[in-house]
Amino acid sequence: MDEFWQQALWSLAPTVLVGLLFWYIMRVIIRSDSKERQAYDEILREQDAAGNDDASRR
Repeated sequence: MDEFWQQALWSLAPTVLVGLLFWYIMRVIIRSDSKERQAYDEILREQDAAGNDDASRR
């Protein structure tokens, strides 16, 4: 019976590891997108404060 559980764990290990890797990669992508949006919003706020809004560039 002990060998059964050992085989069960070894058969699930690749699936769990791939799932954790996928979760980590998606977390990094989503966080980087969020930080990029925050930086872009900050740039737009600085431009608006300086009077360089989109309407004056058209």
